[in-house]
Amino acid sequence: MSESHSNSEQSHPLYRTDREHIDRLLSKHSPNDEDLVDLARLLIRYEGFPGADDLQLDMNKTLNLWGLNRDSLNQKVRQVWAQGFRPGQSSEDSVGSGFDTSDDLGN
Repeated sequence: MSESHSNSEQSHPLYRTDREHIDRLLSKHSPNDEDLVDLARLLIRYEGFPGADDLQLDMNKTLNLWGLNRDSLNQKVRQVWAQGFRPGQSSEDSVGSGFDTSDDLGN
């Protein structure tokens, strides 16, 4: 069995979906609260991960595009959560849960 990747590089099981989310974030020039939360969560997910270098580079490009660094992003995200943000509040796709708790079974 020959190895095509070095032992230090791994493939992340969520790569494909995360690639789509990062591409969406990278195309935004003015992020909303959910975008900020998504980027912070993805940065945490891939922090120290031995692989997915393209995702990590694009996340850093997104930070630069938004005029942020990790500390300022984390500060903004803490404020967003403190104001009562919950995933799925906007109409866009979320990296986290989009669980709908509305009761519309009887309608």
